[in-house]
This record gives sequence, structure tokens and C-alpha cells, in this order.
Amino acid sequence: MRFYIHRINTMMLLIGYTSKKELIASKGKALDYQETSFFGEEYKRDGTFCGAHRPAITGLAGKEFFAEITMKKGVIEKVA
Repeated sequence: MRFYIHRINTMMLLIGYTSKKELIASKGKALDYQETSFFGEEYKRDGTFCGAHRPAITGLAGKEFFAEITMKKGVIEKVA
């Protein structure tokens, strides 16, 4: 019996959108983000990763939210 595990990148970026609705409306555009790692860049041009809007950290308005973001060719393809 074989088991396959779907591997998702576990990085977490801070995103510069005040709502998930605003993030979804940005499909087809470049991602507004802030790196959070001390060990080099986490952002990748293609792939799936998690992003968070953290008003207490960024100083932007809005509620805290998290989203799974899929990037393709440097633009937002899908938001879940």
C-alpha cells in the first residue's frame, strides 16, 4: 500500500489587503506582501502558500484573516 501526501509550502506572508474580498478582486495582479522570514525570501513566483492580514502588525485597517493563495507567472491565480 502506498500513501501520497500532498505537500503545501508552509510559509506565511503578511499581505497588504484589508479584506479577503479585496484580495480576491486582485486576481490577475501582482501580490502586495511583506516577507516575515529572517532566513531569506519565502515568496515564490509560482506556487501555493498562506498569507495573513494582521492589522496589529501592519497597521492597516480591517479584520484579521488568513488565505491560501495560488500564484502563477507572478500574478494571483486563486484565493481560498
